[in-house]
Amino acid sequence: MLLKCKKQSESKTKTPCPIPNDENINLEGTPVGRDGSPSEPGRVVNLEQVTIHEQIHQPASSQQPEFYETATPLDENLNSEGNIVANTDVPRWRELYPYVTKFIILESNMTFTGIPKPLTFALNRERFAFAEEKISYGFLPLEIPHGVQVDPFLVESHHRSIMNELIRRSGITDGDLLIVSDTDEIPSSHTVKLLKSCDGLPTVLHLEMRNYVYSFEFPVDYNSWRATAHMYSRWTQYRHSRQTDLILSDAGWHCSFCFRHLSEFVTKMTAYSHADRVKKKDYLDYSRIQRKICGGDDLYGMLPEEYTFKNLIGKMGSVPRSASAVHLPAYLIENAEKFKFLLPGGCQRSLE
Repeated sequence: MLLKCKKQSESKTKTPCPIPNDENINLEGTPVGRDGSPSEPGRVVNLEQVTIHEQIHQPASSQQPEFYETATPLDENLNSEGNIVANTDVPRWRELYPYVTKFIILESNMTFTGIPKPLTFALNRERFAFAEEKISYGFLPLEIPHGVQVDPFLVESHHRSIMNELIRRSGITDGDLLIVSDTDEIPSSHTVKLLKSCDGLPTVLHLEMRNYVYSFEFPVDYNSWRATAHMYSRWTQYRHSRQTDLILSDAGWHCSFCFRHLSEFVTKMTAYSHADRVKKKDYLDYSRIQRKICGGDDLYGMLPEEYTFKNLIGKMGSVPRSASAVHLPAYLIENAEKFKFLLPGGCQRSLE
């Protein structure tokens, strides 16, 4: 996820972006439908030969601060019911909507491991009607022959490369501020307002986020650091790795495996780049997954990913529960019944 803003003191003249009527635009010139489906039959492509389809909306005003939020479904768990990635997309968009000029979304028709999936964002776009005028949508079409295995990390890397291309085409310019994070990471509105008001920001700044698992009932630690804020230049890349020693504390929330339905847990466990962690077939049993969720236990039965014995021992066992709903995304609290599965006391999940 990426967010871009311009300082209030800036005043730059831009060439207005063309606004298509009711279709996305293939960057090579071929129209496609609003669901992202190409106008030509699918074809087998190399990872270096995909095309991008995007819809571009004109920014509201070049005189006002601009924010660009880009969401890549890197967790690849878009499903046919419209539960976008970690089920936190709508709360995140609501958290950032007052400050965002454009949401840039990249979606593919296959998971990282080559499993076909629907274009869920395109099919459920009405859920985001409140931000329709701010949406720029990118479609990455892939077709992998049956029986051909692909390296999921290579596919993930290619998604990031395509996102870099979308960013460059978004109208971003040198000196603009970008916040880059994955879709289950939510920068807080307070962080955005702070970055907006500060001068002399470092070229790159990591954002420390509170780590949660399954819901905001299970806080893990404060060790989520991969999200970054950049002063944009042509060298800026959509990356999710360590880039500096500087970090802004308590800048948002990172909620892993925060799904509404048990079927979504199975989808992520089998489709994500670490699918090899499913060592036994019964790991995917719904009753087992439900017990793990309500107990705050690891779905894969693995030890915590730590690098010192002190931290490893400190995190062994179940994640302690928290009954607090203080300092959570405002939209969750305002719509507690709708998002009760993300709040303390809501560990029970429906099947699908």
